[in-house]
Amino acid sequence: MLAACSNTNWREASREPAGLAVNPAITKDAVIEFYAADAFSWRGWFAVHTWIAVKPEDAAEYTVYEVVGWRVKRGLPALKQYQTTTPDRYWYGARPDKVLSIHGAKAKQLIPEVTAAINRYPWANEYTLFPGPNSNTFPQWVGLQVPELELELPFRAIGSGYAD
Repeated sequence: MLAACSNTNWREASREPAGLAVNPAITKDAVIEFYAADAFSWRGWFAVHTWIAVKPEDAAEYTVYEVVGWRVKRGLPALKQYQTTTPDRYWYGARPDKVLSIHGAKAKQLIPEVTAAINRYPWANEYTLFPGPNSNTFPQWVGLQVPELELELPFRAIGSGYAD
């Protein structure tokens, strides 16, 4: 039954944009967004994967920051960043939800603080599924460093408590 209810082929799972993010070619405002999507396969019944997208004012792309466990197994840092115009891509078949969205002057003011917090993330090279640090520890830690975000992760953000 478990196999029948879960997608086990991550290579074929959707990574298409969900249409939630503003187009940076149209919106020149600064943007900070936090996303959450069901974790891959059966893990999605219990947990979400979360990530952060930041677009400075007038930027043509977002910078996406996320923690991914399989990078550590390959000898890479768990914390990954990349540039994209679509930070709201499905997480291996799971449609994301916006957890937090800040635009305009407040985002412009907070982006340097968010970026500084990301650069100080103490577990950038570590990943432990439970109790953490994991993909949910990362945005929670950033939220604690920048309380003006008023971040509230979903209940299923297992590992977010590790940041405390």
